Amino acid sequence: MKSGEKYSRKDFLKTIFLGSLMLPFLQYCGKKIKSLLLKITGTNHVLGHKLWAKDFPQFSEVIHTQYLIVGGGISGLAACRFFNLNNENDYLLLEMENHLGGNSSNGQNSFSKFPLGAHYLPLPNKENTEIIEFLKECGICLGTEDNGEPILDEYQMTFPQQERLFYKNSWQNDIVPQRGISTETQQELTRFFKLMDEFRLKKDSQGKYWFAIPVHDSSREDEVLQFEKIIFKDWLKENNYHSEELLWLLDYSCRDDFGLGIDYVSAWAGIHYFAGRKNNWSTRYKDQVLTWPEGNARLAKHFSKYTDGKYRSGNLVFDVKVNDKVEVLSFDNTQKKTKKIIADKVLFASPQFVNERIFNHKKASSFHYVPWLLTTITLKNEFGGDEELAWDNVIYGSSGLGYIFDQHQNLNQIMGEKVITHYKSFSTGDCRKARKKLYAMNESELKSLVLDDLKKAHPLIEDFILEMQFHKIGHAMIAPVPNQIFGEETERAKEPIEDKIFFAHSDLSGISIFEEAFYQGIRTAEKMI
Repeated sequence: MKSGEKYSRKDFLKTIFLGSLMLPFLQYCGKKIKSLLLKITGTNHVLGHKLWAKDFPQFSEVIHTQYLIVGGGISGLAACRFFNLNNENDYLLLEMENHLGGNSSNGQNSFSKFPLGAHYLPLPNKENTEIIEFLKECGICLGTEDNGEPILDEYQMTFPQQERLFYKNSWQNDIVPQRGISTETQQELTRFFKLMDEFRLKKDSQGKYWFAIPVHDSSREDEVLQFEKIIFKDWLKENNYHSEELLWLLDYSCRDDFGLGIDYVSAWAGIHYFAGRKNNWSTRYKDQVLTWPEGNARLAKHFSKYTDGKYRSGNLVFDVKVNDKVEVLSFDNTQKKTKKIIADKVLFASPQFVNERIFNHKKASSFHYVPWLLTTITLKNEFGGDEELAWDNVIYGSSGLGYIFDQHQNLNQIMGEKVITHYKSFSTGDCRKARKKLYAMNESELKSLVLDDLKKAHPLIEDFILEMQFHKIGHAMIAPVPNQIFGEETERAKEPIEDKIFFAHSDLSGISIFEEAFYQGIRTAEKMI
C-alpha cells in the first residue's frame, strides 16, 4: 500500500498472518492418511567423482568463446552478470549439475517450494553498494527515501513471527535464551553483545573495518589477524565467557553459518558472525532478513537473463591446457561426449576440492568442507496445533539447527499440508569421515536421525508426517578453521595462472555466504577484463 493511507503494508501483512491463526485445523479429519514416503536426493557427486579416473572419450566438438566460466553457483552467475553489464557478451558458462545456483537451489512439491541450501539473505551493509544495486535490479529494493532509508518490498521480508526457541520445555520469541536464565548468564550475554557492538564499528589506522563484508575488505593489521590463529572456544574462555546458554548460542550460530561450531572455527570467524554485519543500511528493517519459500534460489533465478542461451548444464570440466589461449576439455553428461572449449580467459568459479583434481599443483589440503543434510517434511495441516509456527524454529541443545516453515511467506490461507525444512550440519573435526558416513546412510537411518532431533520439541510429530525428502550435500560449505581465511594456502589458491586462468569461489573467502560468493564473482570478472 502507498504511504499515507490508513494502513501500512506492514500492518496489512500482520493482519493477514494473525488472521490465518483463526482457521480451523479440522479439514483433514475425514481424509485418508497417506503412507509415509521417504526419498533421498543430493548433488551429483557420482559424476563429480569421475574426476578421479578421468576416463572420458576424446573430444568430438570444438567451441570458441572469449570468456569461459566453470561453475554455475553464485560466483559464476555474478561473473556472468558483470560481463553482460560491461558489454562483454562473448561468454559461456558450464555447470556440472542440471540446474544453476549451487547451494542457492530449491525443490518443489505439490504444496510449496522449499530450499535445498541457503534460505535467506540478511540486509547488506550500506558499504555493499554492488549488492544494493543488485537488490534494486531484482525489485527487492524499490528506491530510497529522502533521508536515505531504503524502500524495501516487505512481501520479500520475514513476516512475524520471525524466530522462536524451544527452551526449558516451551517456545519463546527470539533465539537468545531468555526465560529463567540466571543473573550471571544475563550479565555474560550483555557483556558479549556489547563487545560485539564495539567490534562492529572498530576500524584500523587506514580506516578499514576490522571485520568487513566481503572479508577481503577487512583489516590485515597484526592485532586483527591474531584472532584467526586461535579457536573461538579458546578465545571465549580467555575472555571469561562460561555460561551454558551463551556458549550454546554461539555454537549454534557458528554451525548455522559455517557448518562447524565453536570447537573448530577461528575466533576471527566467530566474531565476524556478529561484527561483520553493520546494520547500517536500514533503521526500519534492521532486525529482518530477506527470504522466500525457495530460499536463495529466488536470488539465483534473477541471474537467469544473463545466462539465457549462454550456459550448458551437465558438463564436467576435467582438463585444462594453456597455450596462446586456454583449451578446456569438458564431458557433456547429457550427450555423453567430450567437447573442447577454446577461450581467451577462463574463470573457475568451482570449489578447491574440484580444482585440485583439474590442476594437480593446486592442492586443497587445508580446505575443510562440512557435509550437510537438509530434510523437507510434508505434514498434515494439524501439525503445531494452536502454536504459531515461526519462520525459523530452533531447539535448544539440539544437534540440528532447527527447521524453516517454508510456507511462512505465503499470503494465501494455508488450507493444505504444511512443509518444513530441517537443517543439520555435521560439526566434527573429521569432515571427510562425516561425509562418508552421510553418503552411506539409508532412508531409515536418516529418518531416525532427524526425528530424534525434532521430537525434543514435537514428541508426536511422526503422527503428522506424510513425506520426508532427504537432501545430502557432501561438500556443502567451507569451514573457517584457524588460518583458513587469511592463510598462505588460501592466498595461493587465489593466484591466476599466466593471466589467463582465474579463480573465484566463496571458499576463497573462507566463509560460505551469498555476499562472499557474489563479490568473488564480480571482482574476479573485473580483473579479467
